[in-house]
Amino acid sequence: MSRSKLVTEVMDANARYVAEFGDKGQLALPPARRFAVLTCMDARLDPAKYAGLAEGDAHVIRNAGGRASDDAIRSLVISHKLLSTLEWFVVHHTDCGMELFTDDIMGTLLADSLETASFDGTTWSNPKHGGGDPSGLFIKWHTITDQASSVVQDVKRIRSHPLVPATIPIYGYIYDVKTGRLMEVPEATEAGKAG
Repeated sequence: MSRSKLVTEVMDANARYVAEFGDKGQLALPPARRFAVLTCMDARLDPAKYAGLAEGDAHVIRNAGGRASDDAIRSLVISHKLLSTLEWFVVHHTDCGMELFTDDIMGTLLADSLETASFDGTTWSNPKHGGGDPSGLFIKWHTITDQASSVVQDVKRIRSHPLVPATIPIYGYIYDVKTGRLMEVPEATEAGKAG
């Protein structure tokens, strides 16, 4: 079976990485800098670069929007309880795709078709119809209407979770995709302060 061009590119890149891997196999399991970052999966964000990370420094938890979903909180709790992180960052970003739709839009699109949808700058639509499933109508997609408010909401959700120790400070930031700057959301950081 032949590999796609993308698979070949990824495997070639991995071979180069392996050749320069050096002593990284000796890195400890717990993150050396003892912090975790919850951020968006957006390809324009590189937490290693915007937070000055190297392999082994920190835990990076990513999902659509960088939202404090149950699974993100599960990862943060494991990060602290078993792997000794002592501080957490929630980092959303400008120009996020999670601002471009609602739960109803996503559910309706999926009910119609599972193929990739199109966006004309205003409206989402399915180029192909049929073969959808209504299951998407029952999922909370954690969309965003305001970045600062969503950071505050997520920090508060993490802070109030019964499995999150009060001793962990949680900081809230927005990453600017046009400049690379991390901008603090003071209300979020205040809500996340250690008690």
